[in-house]
Amino acid sequence: MPEIAEVYRVTHYLRQALVGKTISNVIAADDANVFGKVGTSGAAFEKALKGRQVVAAGSQGKYFWLVMDKPPHPVMHLGMTGWVHIRGEQTAYTRYAERHKDGTEEWPPKYAKFQLETAGSPKVEVAFTDARRFARIRLVDCPGDEIRKHSPLVENGPDPVVDKDRFTEEYLRNKMKNRHVPIKALLLDQAMISGIGNWVGDEIMYQAKLHPEQYSDDFDDADITTLYNAVNYVCDTAVEKLADSDQFPADWLFNHRWGKGKKDAAKTLPNGERLTFITVGGRTSCVVPERQKKKGKTTLDSAGATPAADADEKESHFFEGKKEEVDEKPAKKARTGNTEANATKETKKEPRPKTKRSPPTKQEKVKKEADEKTPIQDVPALGRRRSTRLAGDL
Repeated sequence: MPEIAEVYRVTHYLRQALVGKTISNVIAADDANVFGKVGTSGAAFEKALKGRQVVAAGSQGKYFWLVMDKPPHPVMHLGMTGWVHIRGEQTAYTRYAERHKDGTEEWPPKYAKFQLETAGSPKVEVAFTDARRFARIRLVDCPGDEIRKHSPLVENGPDPVVDKDRFTEEYLRNKMKNRHVPIKALLLDQAMISGIGNWVGDEIMYQAKLHPEQYSDDFDDADITTLYNAVNYVCDTAVEKLADSDQFPADWLFNHRWGKGKKDAAKTLPNGERLTFITVGGRTSCVVPERQKKKGKTTLDSAGATPAADADEKESHFFEGKKEEVDEKPAKKARTGNTEANATKETKKEPRPKTKRSPPTKQEKVKKEADEKTPIQDVPALGRRRSTRLAGDL
């Protein structure tokens, strides 16, 4: 899923291509999944943008938008597979680029949710694609400088790159101390911090040398400072490189964390430290136990597992897609004594209460007397075996 750096990359190219230009034509798909919000539809999107000038482009976490010369303004989210393409520009990674077998660019690209082009020369053509239809496009009717004060942006936390004045160490400390969740789950909560997704969260925890399962309110001040610095370092670096992983530092976990379920994938880092995969906050997390030690209470501790000091050996992890689990059932409690009273208490059983049987009816008595008078040898073979068994039971 595109995260803070990928979204910043998209915003960077939109800013270069569209700011100052007038949109002459718009074609939007009638897709209720993507445009499915009151006041927003494919037709409404076309009407809102056609003939309007783009004044600015911005981003906050996983959201990005265009500021038009007149409201409403489009606010967008890439979902899981969304991307923005500009004809003739390599805005996308190889896996996102739509090309023919001969290498030429395919336009319009597949799964386009909207296409637009600008007036004048040179003409700019832009397309927003999403194969899985988890992307979101909304029209926000407000002054351009107040977009972030309205939904869906107002519900999101500060962006660690563009909101340095809001995302402070004190802000992070307060959020951590007032929540009792695994720390990675807190980092992924967009209401707390905007833009951090799964791979960025893993990288932050790796660089901070902290374990993602440790509870947010169980870190000391020194660890919080370390974590805060790691958030800034990872997010700033990824954004500065426009999410170009070829330019990421060689010692980043990012370069090795993509092997879950692959037979030929490395199970260790180049220095020999092993990679494990666990689930934290409903998301698969890559962890290096030798580096990321558990110092306090973790989700495993709350389930009755061994203390954090040796919990690394107890965690569930994945290699080559096969789940390996350790039995986490708590051990049986030992007896506190071997006294005669204890033994009697453990072994003595209450007598079962006797149940009163109703006296046989007159019909039951007659039937019983008739059965007793019937000779066994006169019963057919199959019936004889059954009658003998019943007689024995009586």
